[in-house]
Amino acid sequence: MKDIHEIPRLLRWKEVSQIIPFSRSYVYDLINQGKFPKGYKLVHGGQAVGWWASDINDYMLALMESAEGSRHE
Repeated sequence: MKDIHEIPRLLRWKEVSQIIPFSRSYVYDLINQGKFPKGYKLVHGGQAVGWWASDINDYMLALMESAEGSRHE
C-alpha cells in the first residue's frame, strides 16, 4: 500500500486559498486565460470543484521559478 502522502489528493478552494496568494475571482480569471490549473467537478452534474494537489504544487513551483528568473534579469 502507498504511503498516505503519495496518494493523489483533491483540494477544495479553502485549502487552495491557503496555498496561493490570489483571490478566488482572480484565480478564475487565470483559469479562463489558461494560466492556472482547471478544477475538476467532484460529482458529475454537481457544483463542487477540487484541484489536484500536484497541479497546485507544480503551479506554485513554476511561479517561484518565474519570480526568481525575473529577479536575476
